[in-house]
Amino acid sequence: MPIHPAHRQAGYSYLLHRRHEDEYSPDDSGPRTGAAGVLVCGEHTGTHIDALSHQADALTLCGGIPVGDVQTPRGFTEHGVEKIQPIAAPGVLLDVAALKDVEALEPGHVVTDADLAACCERQGIEASPGGVALVRTGNGRFWGDEEKYLAGPGMDAAASRWLADRGVIAVGADNMAWDVPGRRDPDLGCLMPGHLILLARRGVYIIENLALERIAAAGHHEFEFVCLPLKLVGATGSPVRPVALVSASV
Repeated sequence: MPIHPAHRQAGYSYLLHRRHEDEYSPDDSGPRTGAAGVLVCGEHTGTHIDALSHQADALTLCGGIPVGDVQTPRGFTEHGVEKIQPIAAPGVLLDVAALKDVEALEPGHVVTDADLAACCERQGIEASPGGVALVRTGNGRFWGDEEKYLAGPGMDAAASRWLADRGVIAVGADNMAWDVPGRRDPDLGCLMPGHLILLARRGVYIIENLALERIAAAGHHEFEFVCLPLKLVGATGSPVRPVALVSASV
């Protein structure tokens, strides 16, 4: 699967270490056998959620916590992914690709706060306090083309601030890193300004590599969003499989 270059070294591997034949002995234990494996991957592989410990602002985590006070060889004693409560909240889909009347935004395309506001107006929805806002760029359709997927579009700093100002608890998108890959913010002077703003400064979680094509095609822009991070103690992120629950009457 496509993996952000910063996390590619960990890769993804599944190893079947116990096979059914290993314990099969019908005379001693009957017909039942078991198999089990080992999963090896980075926390930020596939669809995943970023914990607040994932990013720092001048070596300070969200809430003014110095990195050196909570960072250990076994992870973080504060703001680890296990501290994220199960998310069950109102969700909205901001379809920027549809706003621009394209199947997918071009690689490097910058989504702005004005784009998000226009989506809300066009779709008759709002990003509300306590809710989750998902942004569709159309990039998900390139999941099978690693080079194109990883070079996709993303949000600028103003878009991240706009959503944080509306009190959302989490954001997400169908790209590898929420932000525009490789684009340095001229004011903040860093790459991935949304990560700095949302995680380190505003305490808003980021969910990356979402599959949004089906819900967009079905025309659902409002739903109940459910996301359950794994309780990986001290980790900076967790693979997730979020779902959008839509009323059958909608």
